[in-house]
Parts: sequence; structure tokens; C-alpha cells
Amino acid sequence: MGDARPGPPQLRPGRALAHTTGASGSGSPHRSDSRPPQTPRGGRRPDLIGRPGTTPPVPGRPAFLLLLGIPALLFALITWQVVEDGPLLRADARLSRALVHPDRLGGTLSDLGSVQVALPVLVAALAYVTWRHRRSGTDRWWLPATAGALLMALVPVIVVPLKIWTDRPGTPVVPPASGYFPSGHTATAAIAYGTATLFLLPLLPTPRLRRALLLLCALLVLGTSYGLIRRGYHWPLDVAASWCLSAVLLQLLALTVRRYGRKPAQDESSQPVA
Repeated sequence: MGDARPGPPQLRPGRALAHTTGASGSGSPHRSDSRPPQTPRGGRRPDLIGRPGTTPPVPGRPAFLLLLGIPALLFALITWQVVEDGPLLRADARLSRALVHPDRLGGTLSDLGSVQVALPVLVAALAYVTWRHRRSGTDRWWLPATAGALLMALVPVIVVPLKIWTDRPGTPVVPPASGYFPSGHTATAAIAYGTATLFLLPLLPTPRLRRALLLLCALLVLGTSYGLIRRGYHWPLDVAASWCLSAVLLQLLALTVRRYGRKPAQDESSQPVA
């Protein structure tokens, strides 16, 4: 005979529901005994490259692909406009005429992107980072300096062929020539100061210092870019393309160091099972 009593069903003694605590008060919402799960969710190691489903605040792969894909697409769009002499170049020329004003300020700011200025800053930062990692016994302490130096050396390998291929002429302020796209000085500044910031940030003790370093990096890169445009050394799109290219390279650098710069994870299968 069915239960004809009105109202919601009542718990019966000796039974455990899936969403109640264990029989012995373990607090687990999915177990009816006090034994801990063999593979607790909190015991899982987050993936080094941040695949979806990892423990926050590790960024997921879609977020990384978004940060990598947007500047890559913008760089491809700008390059296509330069090669095809697209309508974006007319807006670029109007913006250049509005901003060009050759003076000492523009020349000084543009020098921030020269190898003579940016490279010593990067070398000093990499030397300090290497010393700190070596002193603290960090695994693969040599990786940040090696990766940063290789990326800096890769800049002319990428930029020079692009200059030759696009063959873009300079602004009316500079002598007649070609090969101004993308801006080498902007890429040098962005990679040198960006790499130094990327590796120095984890070593700073307070959020205020980290924000100050990020602000300083942004000011150096933006100052270089403004100086190049103000002095007439580059079109604005030359500078914007170097921003996009540098963003892609710095993202790849961060991924490389993050993936290979940590100690290998211990084999979880060797740990005792509760």
C-alpha cells in the first residue's frame, strides 16, 4: 500500500541522501561515510598553461588565446592596409600631420627606444633577476635571462624582413627612403622594458611597487612612441603595429617561462591514498 500521508517525504533512519552530510558527520555532500575522497578536488594541481577547469585565479586557455589573438589580428590588419595601400593609411597620414612637430623633446623621447638606452636597462634587469633566482635556489634560475635575451635578439630578425617586404616610405619630415614599417625603435622599447617588467614584478614585495613598475614601463613605451611620431620618424601605424607585435611576443615569452620555469610536479600516484 502506498503512503497516503500528506506533506513532503520524511527521512528514514539509516538512510543517507546524496546531498546530506555523511553518516558520521564528515561533511562531504556526496559520500555516506567518513572516508575522504581519493582524488579530492582541492588536491588537484592546476595545469601550467591554465586549461579551463583549473583552480582560479589561473587564467583559462580561452583567455590566453584572446589576449594573444587580438593583437595578432590587429597586426595582420595593419600590415594588410600598409601593403595594399588601404584607406586606413589616409587616416594615418592625417593623424601624423596633426602630431608631427620636430623638436628636442621628440628626439629625446624617441631615443628611449634606441639599443644604446633600452638594451642596458634590459641587461641590468635580467642580471638582477638571475641573481635573485640563483640565490633563492629557484629551479631553472637561468631560464628568464636566457629567454629574455633570445627574445631581444629575435626582434631585428622579425622586424627587418617586415621592413623590406612592406617597403613603406617615411613621413615628409624625414629624407626620402623606405622600410619604416613596423617601427624598430618601438619594438625595441616594448620588448626591452616589457621583458624587464615581466620578470621583476614577482620579485617586488608590495602591490604599490608592482603598480609603480607597470606605470613606469607604460610611460617608457608610450614616451618612445610619442617621440617617434612627434619627431616624424614614424607614422602612427608603424608604432601601433609594433605595439601589437610586441604584445604577441611578450605573451609567448610569459607562456614559455611559466610552463618550463617551474619545478616538475611530483607524481601524484606515488602519494598514499586515504
